[in-house]
Amino acid sequence: MQRNATAVGGARGSDHLLRRVRPRGPLSAELADRLTAEPQPLPDLESLAREAVTDATCTLTDADIQLSLTVLYELHYRSFDDIDDRWEWHPDLMGAAVCLEAAFEGDLRALVAPRLPADPVAPAGVADALADLVTADDSPSLGKHLARHGTTAQYAELLTHRSMYHLREADSHTWTIPRLAGPPKAALVEIQADEYGSGRADWMHSTLFAVSMRGLGLDDSYGRYLNDVPAITLAWANTMTLFGLHRRLRGASAGHLAALEMTSSLPNRRYADGLRRLGFDADTTRFFDEHVEADAVHEQIAAHDLAGRLATAEPRLVEDILFGAAAALAIDGRVAADLLTAWASGGSLLGSASLPVTTISANRGDIDLVSSSRG
Repeated sequence: MQRNATAVGGARGSDHLLRRVRPRGPLSAELADRLTAEPQPLPDLESLAREAVTDATCTLTDADIQLSLTVLYELHYRSFDDIDDRWEWHPDLMGAAVCLEAAFEGDLRALVAPRLPADPVAPAGVADALADLVTADDSPSLGKHLARHGTTAQYAELLTHRSMYHLREADSHTWTIPRLAGPPKAALVEIQADEYGSGRADWMHSTLFAVSMRGLGLDDSYGRYLNDVPAITLAWANTMTLFGLHRRLRGASAGHLAALEMTSSLPNRRYADGLRRLGFDADTTRFFDEHVEADAVHEQIAAHDLAGRLATAEPRLVEDILFGAAAALAIDGRVAADLLTAWASGGSLLGSASLPVTTISANRGDIDLVSSSRG
């Protein structure tokens, strides 16, 4: 991915940054090798993708599949240094992506099936159904743990995982804007305008997140920690891209965003409180403090004006709206559970010692595996 945020739109680097991506299997190795060349036919790529899917126990935790999807999806974002932009819509890449996405979406739907309402939901009841999903979510609370016991090292790890999305925050859901009309579109634009700092680059949420990363001694270069995060973290970010890239999944994208906004304010308050407990300054906490205020407003807009009014306008999207919301809760909960389990044993989910020495703390604190509705 790009070396740093300032590289976007500027001169390309002189080497292939994609070659620095460490493959996690045959498919991601093939992509890392072939995409650095001029666009050309890759007739074997789809068969490699099918083999990867066949061999995978679950695509959500398969490192080769999730890294491959990340590489393919990145071509639609900022791409990689020295990669020809004509690769973005290359038919052989599209064929491989379709194969991976079909299996990925199938596993997501299987994961969230137990969370979904047993009876059909009327369009007018979507906002209430979203609230019920949030209330019923029993995922462990990272916010409670970090506010009470979190160490600097644990905060640094959290931001390392979340950098896979937050350094491009809002982009995945923005793809949904041209696929909507009327009040739901206006609601989504209102939310996204805040995400992008209302026209101020220094208040874009991605910019604020980069500041928080630097405050914790992390490298805020775009994609810096791609080699270090596990498959489930890549799946967390890839879920948003899957929904955003496909018009047929616009309902899922709206539901996903609604769930994020409805479960953001309280955890971010706790994240900020924990950072202040550790002595971090206002610049480092600003990303989280901003979400406390903004998402308290966004919650109502997303649940009622976006998801609710989209369901009324297009009743056939009700199931997908709820699917997207349940997917957001389930994947986020899985990452939280894995992090807390690792921290409880003094460990980490990161694949290498990528965090700076200044962030490493010996006191890991007690891990409170407390369940909460997104606290």
